Amino acid sequence: MNKKYLITAAVVLIAGIGGYRYYKKHQKPKVSYSEYKVVKGDIAVKILSTGTVKPKNRLEIKAPVAGRIEQVLIKEGSVVRKGQILAWMSSTERAAMLDAARAKGPEEYNKWSELYLATPVLAPINGTIILKSVEPGQTFTNTDAIFTMSDTLTVQALVDETDIAQIKLKNIASIILDAYPKFPIMAHVDKLAFDSTTTNNVTTYAIEVEPDKIPDFMRSGMTANVTFSVQSKTGVLLVPSEALKVVDGKSIVLTKGEEGKPPVESTISTGLSDGKNTEIQDGLAEGDIILIQDYSIGDGTTNSTSPFAMKFPKGGKKGAGGGPR
Repeated sequence: MNKKYLITAAVVLIAGIGGYRYYKKHQKPKVSYSEYKVVKGDIAVKILSTGTVKPKNRLEIKAPVAGRIEQVLIKEGSVVRKGQILAWMSSTERAAMLDAARAKGPEEYNKWSELYLATPVLAPINGTIILKSVEPGQTFTNTDAIFTMSDTLTVQALVDETDIAQIKLKNIASIILDAYPKFPIMAHVDKLAFDSTTTNNVTTYAIEVEPDKIPDFMRSGMTANVTFSVQSKTGVLLVPSEALKVVDGKSIVLTKGEEGKPPVESTISTGLSDGKNTEIQDGLAEGDIILIQDYSIGDGTTNSTSPFAMKFPKGGKKGAGGGPR
């Protein structure tokens, strides 16, 4: 009797599990909608890139003749003006003559050092000494760079070819150095490359970004993150980008229908989009309610119409960007 009871219970349990699985498999998702209010806010389109700090004009200073450095008057990091004396040097002949005179005594050395004066090494432009390659007493040839200087520092950023058309000269940009992430540097686009660089089948263009003011901690060779401000608008109508879909080349959103009737598809005209929010140029008014479709399956979990979309709070609450989030 107990054995038959157990077999019957097992059959019922298996049938129940099978029936439940069949029900779950063929259950149609329950469609629900989240409501969002069309609000006014600010929107900005930005392009992100990485780059390297480099001298805008890198200049190597070489002596006209081979010789020896007698005295260095500056150090690395010194800001110099055009024509300023950076060092004193002797030609190979003068250095040999002074060495011979020094062996005969101080009077003989002073006589010849005053008769044949040292040659000054001058700064050819206004700028900063970024490299000092010699020390007093060191000899060099006329092909050796004894100093390296730059007039100013810039950031050379690499931008994908799909974004290059959006960036123009004088566009505002922001630089954040990896070494100093808490100190953003305001800048502007100074130069756009005409030739591309292809690496691993990715085509990029170099863009020079010039800081409005160069901070003391900025150094050549530093890694930087650059944000280009391409376009921005204030006080425009905004909706979450996940609310839009494109049908036959037209942008469409769902709006509330009459009581008891399904939502209505409304055609709209869009403007700027930062990926999260999209500007509405025509077809909606401030305060209108739009709908974003959610799917409730079985256990009540919901999925947005886009698996990659961010979930925004209801009511069109404004976030830091001024639009719905």
